[in-house]
Amino acid sequence: MPYTIEQVKALVREFPDFPSKGILFRDIFPIFRHPEAVECLVDHFVERIKALGQQVDVVVGLDARGFLFGPLIAIKLGVAFAPVRKRGKLPGEVVSVTYMKEYGPDVFEMQADALAAGQNVVIIDDLLATGGSCKAAEDLVAQLKGNVLLSAFVISLVGLEGDKKLKAPVYALIEC
Repeated sequence: MPYTIEQVKALVREFPDFPSKGILFRDIFPIFRHPEAVECLVDHFVERIKALGQQVDVVVGLDARGFLFGPLIAIKLGVAFAPVRKRGKLPGEVVSVTYMKEYGPDVFEMQADALAAGQNVVIIDDLLATGGSCKAAEDLVAQLKGNVLLSAFVISLVGLEGDKKLKAPVYALIEC
């Protein structure tokens, strides 16, 4: 049975006080129990990206949940996929950027040949919170002289204003 985007949204579950007290965790994994829901979600993002009216060359997925949607979106768009990973996880020459997380600094890396200068990129991840990891991905794309057209998320935690740290436009399916 085909899913509507509203039915996909309804699959996201909430877990209060996880992983610690005061946190309301939003779980996207129930979507993956329903192949038609995944297809609906991917198609929704593809339509949103095509509506930009600009050529997309590479979909960049953030470690690790951006790896779930990013390649599927890239396949439907007929473009390349490039991962952004934590330090030490990618072979070959990499570019890196240090960014701040709530508990201290972290490092993201991207392979130096993941995209060519001037290529247009869409960044994909599951959640936009404070914006630190997506900003780091934007910085990596900039180091490789790429252009971020859009950063797209399944969920955005609006009160944390992560979108204000980002240069590119932001789209989130669910805003909380």
